[in-house]
Amino acid sequence: MNATAPRPVFDKHTTAERADAEVRGWRHVQELLPVPAFLGRRTTAPGHVVSFEDVFTSGRCELLLGDLIALADRDPAMLPRLLSLVDGICHSLHTAGATGATAPLSQCRPGLYADRIQRGGRLDAWYLHHDLPLPLPGTRARLTVRQLRRYTFTVNGRPLTVDLPTIIAAARRTLTPASRWATAITQGDPTEPNIANPLCWLDFEHAGRNALAGESATLLWYLMAHGGWLVPRYQPDTYQRTLRLALAPHTAPRIEHLALDEDEQHIALRYTWNAGPGRHAALTRTLRHLAADSTGFFNEARAFLTLRILGVIPPTLLRPDDLLLVLVKAAECHDPTTELTDLFNPTPVPHPHRVEERSSHHVPHRS
Repeated sequence: MNATAPRPVFDKHTTAERADAEVRGWRHVQELLPVPAFLGRRTTAPGHVVSFEDVFTSGRCELLLGDLIALADRDPAMLPRLLSLVDGICHSLHTAGATGATAPLSQCRPGLYADRIQRGGRLDAWYLHHDLPLPLPGTRARLTVRQLRRYTFTVNGRPLTVDLPTIIAAARRTLTPASRWATAITQGDPTEPNIANPLCWLDFEHAGRNALAGESATLLWYLMAHGGWLVPRYQPDTYQRTLRLALAPHTAPRIEHLALDEDEQHIALRYTWNAGPGRHAALTRTLRHLAADSTGFFNEARAFLTLRILGVIPPTLLRPDDLLLVLVKAAECHDPTTELTDLFNPTPVPHPHRVEERSSHHVPHRS
């Protein structure tokens, strides 16, 4: 009789604190979500190692959500598989209500928002402690981010105010430690590198009790901006390391027109938020689920979305046109007249049906 073959292992090298969080988070969700088996934890000379079943080597899973989106951008035959995975993800978030409770934000996992929104935290350091220069694309004018509040905007035909101090202050008033939210036990960071196909959740550092509006905001903004635009462009090493195929995006949002009237202190801007057909389909399907599952979802999620828009990619990395688009999206999110479909308004752009060779990178999930 043959001995049982050893189970393939994925080792996550991390710090003691993060190892504690990873193991604790996995234990929270192990009976609620499809997850890899936990195989142990050990200490080595460089640090701590948490070991899980390697779901890719074992054949349990093949791709990550981000890979499947990139393939569906290139080949419409991949769309049913992608949409089935999106349905499973949204079903997981919806059925998380079985573990739900209304709770103060202070009882939720803090990793994705607490430092960012607190006074002196990430948003203050990035946007308020110093005034970022902003050359206006297509003009010779150089403003600063703070000066934008002096100008009226017309963006894609809609009036808009781009006032970062006010936007950040509004998010801070909403996301106080005592504020109460619909919460549930969830994975905590539902992004494209953390979800495998067939559905398996990876990376448990933020798993535990989380605000459901924050979970949905994280997923939506990754589909809208981080996965197909900002992370590949500004964090290419992270993009290559955390996806299995790491196919280059063919599309990106862009400013089509910008006109500055100095006398009237007015900026007219028109942008197109281009997305490949796979990404467009994944985002549209997710929005459909959220609109059906939660009355008033957008109002619940605005502050969390603000943190995702402003608090993930450092603005000093962004070229002027991309920074301006990020600021405009934060302003749209803050504007009470903005509807969900105004903020999430991708334009599908078809591409030649060509599947590129796979990347040699084989890391199943990110830190």
